[in-house]
Amino acid sequence: MKRRTVLGTLVALAARAAWPGIATAADPAEFSAAERRLFVDDHLATLSRAATLEYAFSHRGSLEKAFDDTVTIRVGPPGGATGRPVKGTFLSDTRRIELPELEHATGNPVILFFLEREVREMHRLTGGSEGYYRKRIRMALAQGADIRDVEAPVGARRVRATEIRFAPYRDDPARSRYERFAETTYVFTLSNDVPGAVVEMRSELRAPADAAKTPQQPLLVAEVLRYSRIR
Repeated sequence: MKRRTVLGTLVALAARAAWPGIATAADPAEFSAAERRLFVDDHLATLSRAATLEYAFSHRGSLEKAFDDTVTIRVGPPGGATGRPVKGTFLSDTRRIELPELEHATGNPVILFFLEREVREMHRLTGGSEGYYRKRIRMALAQGADIRDVEAPVGARRVRATEIRFAPYRDDPARSRYERFAETTYVFTLSNDVPGAVVEMRSELRAPADAAKTPQQPLLVAEVLRYSRIR
């Protein structure tokens, strides 16, 4: 299947499937199971009213100073079969990512916002092309993501969820250009029992095994976005 970037959006397939108006529609049958769960499913269908979804964001690891921040996704009221108006605020101050309001969203755009943050961080840390890292993520979700059913904690309860795990740079023939970050792994957890479907999204990079002095490889960098509440 021919794939191409559209309007500089993070994942062309995601934009085409989930947000008509940003890009043209595509046949969902063409997508992998990971792509469908992340970008085709209607994550907002269970929201019967206008609502604000709140997420906690944390950055940890030995490479840089730790910080905590917040993410909010404001979802408008249901208005027919064309999706919902959505406006996101992703992080704050100098870390804030400015992204356009979506008029007809069905998928939860916090997924793309998180991935866009990760792409920009890879560019900042390595000097590599943002477009190249977007392409690697797109290929990994289309061809190499691992998917399994799990139970995930949400507050005091546990919910049935889907875990999607992928390492978009591991098998890159050109990984030597950014070897230190090539083992970055992403784990996304989604559940229909959580408003907006996103339970947690996590990126993690640990030191190479031959550099580890303990059974647990040292954490170099980890970023976690986790559902907090709906209001």
